[in-house]
Amino acid sequence: MKIEKVNISDSKAEIILSDVEPHLLNAFRRSLIVDVPKMAIDKVEIHLGAISDENGKTYESTTPLFDEVISHRLGMVPVPVDGKALLDGHMKMPEECDCAGAGCPNCQIMYSLNKRGPCTVYSRDLEPLGDEKLKPKDKDIPIVKLTEDEGILIYAIAHLGTGSMHARWQAVHAAGYRPIPKITIDQKKVSDPERVVGNCPKDVYEISKKALKAKNPEACILCRTCENEDISGKEAIKVDAETSRYFFKFETDGGVDPKTAIIYALNVLEARFNDFQVSLAEFK
Repeated sequence: MKIEKVNISDSKAEIILSDVEPHLLNAFRRSLIVDVPKMAIDKVEIHLGAISDENGKTYESTTPLFDEVISHRLGMVPVPVDGKALLDGHMKMPEECDCAGAGCPNCQIMYSLNKRGPCTVYSRDLEPLGDEKLKPKDKDIPIVKLTEDEGILIYAIAHLGTGSMHARWQAVHAAGYRPIPKITIDQKKVSDPERVVGNCPKDVYEISKKALKAKNPEACILCRTCENEDISGKEAIKVDAETSRYFFKFETDGGVDPKTAIIYALNVLEARFNDFQVSLAEFK
């Protein structure tokens, strides 16, 4: 497997791979979805009773939503995790931590949420008890709307988990791949290059020095509109899907950066293949 091109941003990754089979790409895709761990809130304590502010004004600890709905919304808020600590093994599952699940900085993050109405409570109102870098990156996720004299006081704990356990721990989304086509252009048979450029839905073609060229073949979705004789001319353009060159992309929710997700998923696959090889050797 060869990596031809990588484009990674804060939450997206696009990779062009060659000399690879679809079953390996699918294994990589599944590992990204279910094996890459992230932090998510799974324990919520909601204060009951009256709440007083610094001026002595009393607010009723009640909201228009059930406590279970608020807890679910908090659980789906992407919580950031230190990628280096995750890869180094410093961040651990509660059951694998040295504290045996009692709770420590290596396996949990504590948050507080203290708001008074009237207002809308957002994910940015979650305050980590510690490093400010642990605040949710997506700050505009609505949690609940408070009216006059309503308040909410919450203490929440986030733990490490994987997508195989629950959707709240799924770090990678929209992971998929498709073959990159091989586009052949016979310039002598192209009747109207401008029409080909105008009819391509993915802006694959351009006209350079009066010649039609495929400037962005990885964007092609194999719709084959360009092969239409009324648009390009008879046998002017041929689009063939390659079976060993693919465009792979995915997104993260902000809890884990794409580079960390890629490295972690590949490490998991390598470990599994090594374990399989060792188990297979025992039957020789």
